[in-house]
Amino acid sequence: MTLTREAPLITTPVVRRKPRTRDGWVTAIMVAPATVLYTVMLIIPVGLALYLSLTDWDGFSANPAFVGAANYVNLLDDPELRRAALVTLLVAAAGTAGLNLLGLGFALLVNGVSRANTFFRIVLFYPHVLSALVVGFLWSAILGTTGAVNNLVTTWGGEVLPFLSDPTWATITMIAVLVWAGFGVNVVLYLAGLQAVPHSLIEAARIDGATRLQVFRNVTLPALGPSVTVNIVLSLVTLLKTYDLVVSLTAGGPAGQTQTVAYLILWNSFHDARLGFGSAQSVLLMLVTAALAFVVTRLRRRGELAVHQ
Repeated sequence: MTLTREAPLITTPVVRRKPRTRDGWVTAIMVAPATVLYTVMLIIPVGLALYLSLTDWDGFSANPAFVGAANYVNLLDDPELRRAALVTLLVAAAGTAGLNLLGLGFALLVNGVSRANTFFRIVLFYPHVLSALVVGFLWSAILGTTGAVNNLVTTWGGEVLPFLSDPTWATITMIAVLVWAGFGVNVVLYLAGLQAVPHSLIEAARIDGATRLQVFRNVTLPALGPSVTVNIVLSLVTLLKTYDLVVSLTAGGPAGQTQTVAYLILWNSFHDARLGFGSAQSVLLMLVTAALAFVVTRLRRRGELAVHQ
């Protein structure tokens, strides 16, 4: 008779799962505050703007008059809006370029751990802490017709420089002030991207004899692709809705030549009491901003994929 050895019986512990309904309630409770905030701060205002854009309302009457798409038709024939749109696109394009070039340049300069770099990072970021209204009043006091710079120029026998009184000068001045006030954020974002660049790749390129310019162009810049995309999109969206600095720096002048679309929306809505028309302008600006952000993001993603292939 042969004896056979039985295999030991292996038992697996029984894992009791929590009821899915309970997990669903927990998830709903955790998400509820953010959902309520998102609805109150975004969904409801957008819906209200869409409704008001179909009405002729002065902001005071109890019952807004429904006019359908009349406000949107009037937008196409508004020369003031076309001029403001050109100014806004110019500010957005030139400002985005300036913010990112200065942001990346200064990020490369203050990259690294040292007391001096920490100090300069604080100095570069400080203008962004100031309110845009304060920044506008500050530079108006410096560059205005009777400002500090022109007082010095006239004291030395020179002529008054039209920083804010000439349309071309005023537009350039506004873009320069916007870049000065905002590029500190770009510096911080590019510094975060530089910290993520693998140091081993840089060392390998240097060992192979690459110069600093070659290392930056072939190693650092491709690795900064996601940071460049984020910075461009954020800068573009921010500049497209510029209005507060226009209020305090140029007030839309001279002769309305520096009015942006966002500034014009506020002027039509509250100064001219045309909230329906202003709402139509705001809806148009929102759609254009979303479309441009989407297109830029897609183009940047394609560029990043092409670099890595």
